[in-house]
Amino acid sequence: MHELSVTENIIDICLRHARNHGARRIVRINLVLGELTGIVDQCITFYWDMLAKDTIAAQAELVFRKVPVVARCRECGEEYRPENLELRCPRCGGEQAELVSGREFRVESIEVD
Repeated sequence: MHELSVTENIIDICLRHARNHGARRIVRINLVLGELTGIVDQCITFYWDMLAKDTIAAQAELVFRKVPVVARCRECGEEYRPENLELRCPRCGGEQAELVSGREFRVESIEVD
């Protein structure tokens, strides 16, 4: 359900930037979505259709670039894609890892007319 408030925020961001640049219409919105966010892109699209109605963003295409979970071992520096969120390093067996990617969620760019 948090996709509703997330979608409202995306619309606000896009409309504000479009207005600041004198846009007549928002054509496309490129979003970055990490695997760990828990955000479902289909829900964003569903809410977008309802919330953007009667705005310059009504017909905008939403494009999601999905970012996989990547961890880096703090012991040997190995970067890897953890399976089932098991952060144990596949190279050295180290148990101290940091997440390099997978938590991202942002508007990457907005295309306007």
